[in-house]
Amino acid sequence: MLEIKNIFKTFNPGTINEKTALKGVSLTLNDGDFVTVIGGNGAGKSTLLNAIAGTWQVDSGSIIIDGKDVTNLPEHKRAKFLGRVFQDPMTGTAATMEIEENLALANRRGKCRGLKIGITAGERKEYKELLKILGLGLENRMTAKVGLLSGGQRQALTLLMASLQKPKILLLDEHTAALDPKTAAKVLDTTETIINRDKLTTLMITHNMKDAIVHGNRLIMMMDGKIILDISGEEKKSLTVEDLLHKFEEVSGEEFSNDKAILG
Repeated sequence: MLEIKNIFKTFNPGTINEKTALKGVSLTLNDGDFVTVIGGNGAGKSTLLNAIAGTWQVDSGSIIIDGKDVTNLPEHKRAKFLGRVFQDPMTGTAATMEIEENLALANRRGKCRGLKIGITAGERKEYKELLKILGLGLENRMTAKVGLLSGGQRQALTLLMASLQKPKILLLDEHTAALDPKTAAKVLDTTETIINRDKLTTLMITHNMKDAIVHGNRLIMMMDGKIILDISGEEKKSLTVEDLLHKFEEVSGEEFSNDKAILG
């Protein structure tokens, strides 16, 4: 479903601020893979997701989604293949619009739009059933303005919107990092439910090693613009935080220094 071949990305080339963020990254995701991505600050995690999304073009290499080479496609043309949830809960929704209006926008993504009524009775019924999955009572508040929701409620709604059209790839960029632990756990459980239900191919960045181990069928760790660990199957199922730290030290030759990731 996703094939990344030897991609490089350097920011501010030829200046004192030159930074090579991706150094020959190659990665293949099969249909339905749920891959968690972990690494310290500056490891290249968000740059990798932005490269897939087309937020910026890579310097070299190729990106293929479901057999289509999207390497040179601009961000807006890649959008039909992708769903994305950002770290900031305020990013993925329109605050001045109602909950059902936000869902309607997501539902019409990539479709031709006419002049007929905005939300049909059938769609409203569908949205109500979808909102029940979240377990937040939002199905009883469908005409409430999204700006009145809490951060956790908005992030859960954004997740629902990002997965509504069953994208080829779902990109989750530390989507629980700004939430309190209880709300983060709820959003992660909902994430797992939606991904498993729709068999979505997913890349999820997290700073939390425990979350990276518990969720998904595969874990990759990045460091200095490269993938240094790729763990799946039975090895991942039996993995502990201590095991992961030990593997990192073996591969990198140094200690993992991101306390937030270890203690999260």
